[in-house]
Amino acid sequence: MRFRLLLLLFISFLSTHCAKSKDKSTSKFDTLVWSDEFDEDGPINSEKWFHQTQLPAGGDWYGGLINHYTNRIGNSYVKDGYLNIVAKKETFNDQGEIKEYTSARLNSKFAFTYGRIEVRAKLPTGIGTWPAIWMLNKNIDEPGAYWQKQGFGTTYWPVCGEVDILEHWGKRQNYIQSAVHTASSAGHDVVNLGGKTLENVSNEFYTYSLEWSEDKMIFSVDGMVHYTYSPTVKDSGTWPFDSDQYLLLNIAIEPDIDPSFEESAMVVDYIRVYQ
Repeated sequence: MRFRLLLLLFISFLSTHCAKSKDKSTSKFDTLVWSDEFDEDGPINSEKWFHQTQLPAGGDWYGGLINHYTNRIGNSYVKDGYLNIVAKKETFNDQGEIKEYTSARLNSKFAFTYGRIEVRAKLPTGIGTWPAIWMLNKNIDEPGAYWQKQGFGTTYWPVCGEVDILEHWGKRQNYIQSAVHTASSAGHDVVNLGGKTLENVSNEFYTYSLEWSEDKMIFSVDGMVHYTYSPTVKDSGTWPFDSDQYLLLNIAIEPDIDPSFEESAMVVDYIRVYQ
């Protein structure tokens, strides 16, 4: 009996060890090339992040959003090892426009081609909140964006390509979505998307991931895949994803915001990029 028990334990050990080895080898991207662990309390690290605050022409952010993005510490700060991006109900006058909500929109000063991105986060709550963890090609022609200011802005959206690692709408609490925007599928007509319902995304941390290679993009949460983008035909209309992209983090406020909304945050534990 004792020998049989030892044999079963040994087989279990081998199975677990092999499984772990297999899991580790499933990704070819295993070298950490950039990260933010948010270890120092205070303002965000300005060597890694840029506050995008400039309103587009017309005075409103795309999609009819009703918030200002600010560079104030009240809307984005690091505390106790976490990045906090905070959406608030408050009257704020900036760039000649008065708006009743504020938030933050961060651009990474790091851009890359291909890799695995992992973001461990919990999300804000409230009808009308729209947090996102996403990427744009650094060639996007968007006045006020970090890479535009560096002289890279040559291509309009959506031709430049956009990758939404995570989107969440407060009116669809706990449903998360990933999407790919290109010249052939963009905006309200985007068809390249997939999602899943989770539990307590505003109270529990999940790890939202993208693995981006030469031929496909795989989106997952805590290692569980919910969408893969791999177009059969790869051309400028379907695959503008063979050059550098940068990361964005923000909370947008939609016009249907709950009138009782006061404040809610996206809290990020870490962001890591592997190649």
